[in-house]
This record gives sequence, structure tokens and C-alpha cells, in this order.
Amino acid sequence: MPPTRDARKLATPALQLLRAQVVRAVDGGMTQTAAAIMFGASLRAVQKWMALARTGAPDALTLKRRGRRPGSGALSAAQVRQIRRLVVNKMPDQLALPFYLWTREAVRQLIAQRTGVRLALTTVGQYVRTWGLTPQKPTRRAYERNDAAITRWLATEYPAIAAAATRDRATIHWADEMGGRSDHVTGTTDAPVGQPPAVRATGQRFGCTVISAITNRGAVACRVFHGRFTAPVFIDFLKRLLQQASGKLVVIVDGHPVHRAARVSAFVRAHAARQTLVRMPGHCPELTPDDLLHQDVKTNSVGKRRPTDRAGLIRAVRRHLHRRQKQPHVIRALFRERHVRYAA
Repeated sequence: MPPTRDARKLATPALQLLRAQVVRAVDGGMTQTAAAIMFGASLRAVQKWMALARTGAPDALTLKRRGRRPGSGALSAAQVRQIRRLVVNKMPDQLALPFYLWTREAVRQLIAQRTGVRLALTTVGQYVRTWGLTPQKPTRRAYERNDAAITRWLATEYPAIAAAATRDRATIHWADEMGGRSDHVTGTTDAPVGQPPAVRATGQRFGCTVISAITNRGAVACRVFHGRFTAPVFIDFLKRLLQQASGKLVVIVDGHPVHRAARVSAFVRAHAARQTLVRMPGHCPELTPDDLLHQDVKTNSVGKRRPTDRAGLIRAVRRHLHRRQKQPHVIRALFRERHVRYAA
């Protein structure tokens, strides 16, 4: 005997066909119980379908649209569009709500604030799912960032820089700095549920500094050292880039104070025939391809090693960067990331 199935879960064409087959079988002399057993439907469903068929209406067995009709919920279609637009384009604190991130409770209070309708959390969750929204880790953006300047950079300034570099046969290097710390941990490890494992590491805290520059062709120049990032250190790095290059260079950096130092500006002016230093708008690290290399270093070198002293940390970082120098395809792949694709 075939198992009884829930006809409500069938696709519309399959359910329509099942109804017609059952009615034909019963009209042909089969009992409703036998039809229910043969076609794997519940007896109650068969009885309902036969009652509809006996009304004689031509569309009695035609399936009506299932589910809640649009606009039949507690919120009107206009209210739904308004709330979804606010959730997508704003954060709760921008709407005078006592939340930092969107949660069901935050959305519920927003709905009450804007429409006067008070909903259960489960209902709010259903609305959020139908809006195509899912919980996601947000990306941090600084309040100080200048969105207009960033738009100009993407739309006009960088395209002009790239066109000039092509005309002058210059190579564009994206340079950035980072600090690595011995207590940085990334990744996960398997363990029994509710028993997070302990990782043994030195109780000392030490770090190192990395300055690097990459190109969209996969080249990597780097220096790993202990100490502060200062103007003399940056000038020495620019000198090394000039020594390694055979043509002109365009070095793009962020708004770090060292990049704006008078000594750095004087060095750049003295080598203007071969080297140009360009500063990006401030507070937009997601637009710097070299920042992705630093994330790679932190994730796959600093975060997955347990050095016992600073020398060991520096060796691990240098070893990882030297490996990346031999893997230009990995560096080129960084430029396919959504935020830096413009520089590819």
C-alpha cells in the first residue's frame, strides 16, 4: 500500500493531476477508500475532492492560488515597501532606535514607530524572510569617510591615473602597511559541543610591522621589520621600489600621516621623473588591493602560527610573503574581489 502523502505539499501541476485521477477512478466505480489507498492520498482529501466534483461547476477542481494574498497581512503593500527600504538603506541608530544592528526586535520597533502596528516576533521574522533578508556580518565603515570623494576616486580620478600610467608605460603599485601581533588568532578547530578548546601560546605580547606593495600583474615588494612606521622607513621602501623597477612607477597609498610627511614629499619631488605618489581618499581600506594581502598574511601566517618570540614571528611573516612573491596568480586573484575589481 503506497504511503499517504500530504497533497498540500505537492506542486500545483502534480496536485491538479492527482485530483483528476482520483475523481475519474471514483466515478468509474472505485470506492473513495480504495482510491485514497491507491493514489496515496488521505481519505479526507478524496472526500473533499469528490464533493467539489459533484457540484457540477466546470472549474470546481481547478486549484485556486494558495498562500496569503499580497497586502492581506497586517501591513499594507506600501508599508512593506517603506519598512524594507529603511532596513536595507539605514541602520537602527540612524532612525532613533536603541539598537546598533538590525534584529527582529529592532524591525518590530521600527514597524511600530512608522505604522503604529504591533507584531509578534515570529510575524516580523516571516516578513524579513519574504523580503529576502538574512543575518549577515556587517562591514565596518568609519564615520569620517567622505563618500563624495570616494565616488570621485572611482568614477574619474583613478581612471585618469590608470590612463596616464598606460600612456607613460608606468607600473601602478598599491602600497600599504600593517602590524602583526603574537596574540592574533584565526580559524577554528573541532571539539566536543560546549567544550571550547584551549590553545597554548606564549603569554608575551610582541609584534612586527609589514610594508608592502602589489601590482595587478602579481608582483609583490615587501619589508618586514620591528619598530614604528616612520618617514625614513617609507622613503627607504620607495628607494627599493625604484631600484627594482626598470620604468616609471605610480605608488598609490592611503592617508597615513607618514605618507603626507614633508620628508616624503621632498623625496617624491626629487624623483618626480620616475616616481609619482598618489594618495587615496581617507578611511576606505576596502578599496586598497594591498589590504587584501595583509588580510591573507594575518589569516594564514600570523593567525595560524604560535611563535615564541619576535624573531620567530618575523620569520613566519617573511616566509609567507616570500611564498606569495612566487605565486603571482594568487596576487592577481586578489584584484577580482568585488571592492577592488576597479583596479584590475
